[in-house]
Amino acid sequence: LMAAASGQAQQTKPADPPKQKEYVKSESCAGCHEEIHTSFKKNAHAILETNQKRGWAERACESCHGPGSVHAETNEAKDILSPKLMSPAAVDAMCLGCHKNQKTQVGRLQSGHARNAVACTSCHTVHKTGAESSAVQFRRPAGINKNCAGCHVDSMAAFNKPHHHPLPEGTMACTACHNPHASFLNKNLRLANASEPGCLNCHANYRGPFVYEHAPVKNEPCTICHEPHGSVNPRMLTRHEVTPLCLECHSNIQSGKSSGTLGGIPPSFHDLSNPRYRNCTICHQKVHGSNASRGLFR
Repeated sequence: LMAAASGQAQQTKPADPPKQKEYVKSESCAGCHEEIHTSFKKNAHAILETNQKRGWAERACESCHGPGSVHAETNEAKDILSPKLMSPAAVDAMCLGCHKNQKTQVGRLQSGHARNAVACTSCHTVHKTGAESSAVQFRRPAGINKNCAGCHVDSMAAFNKPHHHPLPEGTMACTACHNPHASFLNKNLRLANASEPGCLNCHANYRGPFVYEHAPVKNEPCTICHEPHGSVNPRMLTRHEVTPLCLECHSNIQSGKSSGTLGGIPPSFHDLSNPRYRNCTICHQKVHGSNASRGLFR
């Protein structure tokens, strides 16, 4: 029995080595993928077909899908690279092979999209052309917002509230506040008081510096008082009334829990039974900062 088994083992042929994959050029791909090839000629990536400096002249298809000789012979999907079947990290590595020198790459690995395995192709189309291509869609706020809404459903719902940033009107894009490619901050937020000014890019009149600063404006995010996307409250405030919002910080209480309704107790010389004290901004009008009054009166 052992001898027979040994003889069978000797007769087993070794597996054929995998075929060497070679480049076959885009015209070969067009033989089967004619529709994609025709539309691709109108795509921004089509420049690879003629750009000698990139090293992919006449091989634009294979710049993403890899050498196609074996796939052309077997017609098997497993023999060609397909971004749809690749991991997000592999897709990003492929895209950044060409786009690595763009400024959007800085901080990419720290961004929320990268940490949550959102691939470049989740937002950017490669084969689509014309009005459906991301290159065209991303030229206008409505196109950007439509793309973001595909994942960020809850955030987009907030813009249906009565007080909101003008995204539904198509005059503002998500990218005004969020950097989709790279950010060192949570939620891919753009930085305030830096090269990417975030809220203060639009609300520059609150930037300062002021002679008399309001510390939260200078040191805290705007969201300490304002809802970023939309709110049921005027001026997109986190509370309906201004006074309870102010009392979250301005209270005589130095320790312990604040009141559940007002967020604290007002300073002792403010008698809330007197109507004049029921709205802080009647007196403290310059809540973001003042150049004339230490008490932010004017």
